[in-house]
Amino acid sequence: MNRRTRMAWLASIVLCLLIPLTLHAAVPEPVEVPQTQKQYRLFKGRFSHSYGLRIVDAPVQRPGPFEVLVKVRAVSLNHRDLYVASGGYPAKLRKSFVPLSDGAGEVVAIGGNVTRFSIGDRVAAIYYQNWFGGTATPQMAGSALGGELDGMLSQYVKLNEQGLVPLPKNLSFEEGATLPCAGVTAWSALFTQGLLQPGETVLLEGTGGVSIFGLQFAAARGAKPIITSSSDKKLERTKLLGAFGTINYRNDENWENRVRELTDGVGVRHVLDVGGEDTLPHALASLANGGQLALIGGLGGFGGKLPVLQLIPARVTVTGISVGSRAEFEAMNAFIERHNIRPVIDRVFEFADAPQAYELMDSGGHFGKIVIRM
Repeated sequence: MNRRTRMAWLASIVLCLLIPLTLHAAVPEPVEVPQTQKQYRLFKGRFSHSYGLRIVDAPVQRPGPFEVLVKVRAVSLNHRDLYVASGGYPAKLRKSFVPLSDGAGEVVAIGGNVTRFSIGDRVAAIYYQNWFGGTATPQMAGSALGGELDGMLSQYVKLNEQGLVPLPKNLSFEEGATLPCAGVTAWSALFTQGLLQPGETVLLEGTGGVSIFGLQFAAARGAKPIITSSSDKKLERTKLLGAFGTINYRNDENWENRVRELTDGVGVRHVLDVGGEDTLPHALASLANGGQLALIGGLGGFGGKLPVLQLIPARVTVTGISVGSRAEFEAMNAFIERHNIRPVIDRVFEFADAPQAYELMDSGGHFGKIVIRM
């Protein structure tokens, strides 16, 4: 055996010895997981359609082959959670379930066939657990967390690995918990459907989660966001986030006229309508020719009539938005990291104070998002 052959033989032996060590080092260390946990559940009233919120003890479920166990670090509320608790949500729900669709945490256990995540990864759950990309299907409606499926207001949740995304690196768990519903909704309306371009005008209604995310995204894109509120104090805060124009709708009942003034009579290119029946006429009157209105919510009631004879000659597009897919969530996260966007959190409640978080949401006095730390 010559010297070259001998060296190659020795190298192959060393490589064979190192490969198992490398593979062994890549296996994540197990995390101690308790047998039981605290979680909140909604229980339907015996003689009413509404639900009551109650904290209970529950088992911690171990993940199956393609599942991930997440230790939830923070959750956030949306107006949809109020509809669910009041019994007004347009879906057939169980008599008892875990509420809230939005949450973030860390992976503490994985099934044997999981490839997307490892123990210790920081993750957020997607709103529709079976909508990963492309056009929405009828089946996706039955996969929403915090309603059709048990939600995130639990110390531990078990989810399919496909129903999670990595958190943006620049965000805390509390900030990451605000993203799944409000953030993805605003992203879908402005970017997926609206194809927002720099310099375009955007009208945002109120200072809740969707509108504040829309304001931040539009400003980061180089667009010109205009936002409404009944509070001058809140409007001053929006200017710090990049608002191009502000309108107090309490002082100006026909606030579409002010929108026209701010846009030199042209109107806005995009509207994110979260008010529903109360705001829809004003929102439509604020649109420029060729503009797009995203129907998102119904804070003022679901209903209203579309003025067809007004919309057709103006070539206006009206699009319904129901959150978005995992692919949209991932695209939004990349944008958030690239522009170092930090979600606006009004207040962080402790786990024991979850009922008070609901009360603040119901009051409408918040600015941005309401978070519960687990």
